[in-house]
Amino acid sequence: MRPPLVVGNWKMHGGLAEARALAQSVRDGLKRPRGVEVVVCPPFTALAAVAEVLGGSVVGLGAQNCHWEPHGAFTGEISPTMLAELGCRLVLLGHSERRHIFRETDDEINKKVAAVLRHGLQPLLCVGETAEERRQGLTFTVVEGQLRAGWAGLSLEDMGRCLLAYEPVWAIGTGVNATPAQAAEVHGYLRGLASELGSKDLAQTVRILYGGSVKADNAAEVTQEPDVDGVLVGGASLQAPSFIAIAKKSAAKGGAPKRRLLLCDPESTSCAIGRTAVPPGAIESNRLGISAVSHSTTGARSGYLPALPLRQQRSRYVSRGRAGVRVDSRGRRG
Repeated sequence: MRPPLVVGNWKMHGGLAEARALAQSVRDGLKRPRGVEVVVCPPFTALAAVAEVLGGSVVGLGAQNCHWEPHGAFTGEISPTMLAELGCRLVLLGHSERRHIFRETDDEINKKVAAVLRHGLQPLLCVGETAEERRQGLTFTVVEGQLRAGWAGLSLEDMGRCLLAYEPVWAIGTGVNATPAQAAEVHGYLRGLASELGSKDLAQTVRILYGGSVKADNAAEVTQEPDVDGVLVGGASLQAPSFIAIAKKSAAKGGAPKRRLLLCDPESTSCAIGRTAVPPGAIESNRLGISAVSHSTTGARSGYLPALPLRQQRSRYVSRGRAGVRVDSRGRRG
């Protein structure tokens, strides 16, 4: 079971008095949260003050970024060592605002991930596509590249200490959030990729959050998806009542992944999860979370997989072991 996690990213908002008041309200509103873990990430200037307020509570402390070096002549930067000393539990890395506004590269983000792990902190690696990349059918290509680069050089053990967040750039701060089906599709792809990069056990245990205009009125819907393990909250985390409501709604719906049997007739195009049709080619793709298939005509194999609304892009590279095949939009091999 993957315990749901709700992370509040306060971004560049609030002075010390505001940060203390917000932290106290969140702490008092979540004294005994059931079935959910909660972390807040204040601005650097407020970390010490918020740490003091949250001391002894169940609400954890996180940071919004860091440098990869432990110390040195890096004016304006914060090191993982400093964050650990303040009592931080996790660090946001690769957020779209860092990638697109501050032009952080995949290599820099990878160095930050490794540095955070070396200092006993937990990296929350953010991935996500822009609106134009989604329109071009590049969503999976983009998030795969970001995850591969972010985890480059990590051991399986270190991958297991990481958290992931899918944040479609077009949904951040726009008021337009991804539908539960869109979120589930990408989360399932990332989970399958975690299996390829690490192991099946890693894929089942890594927590993947959704971020992008998360509010109290949509949190329950998105977190009920089996591969969504919580949310990364931006603007709504700046108001204690809304953030507390999101945490409670995420706890109510989060939890262990649901699984359904995929039935497929290998001699035809008849494949389905329940009543949802699935292209035959999709069963080749471990990146979509597929672990096994029951052939309805032969009974050759049986198994279960996460219930996902699978949608093929125009062309997707999928793999079985090390042998790659191409599958077109109708699930046919190319």
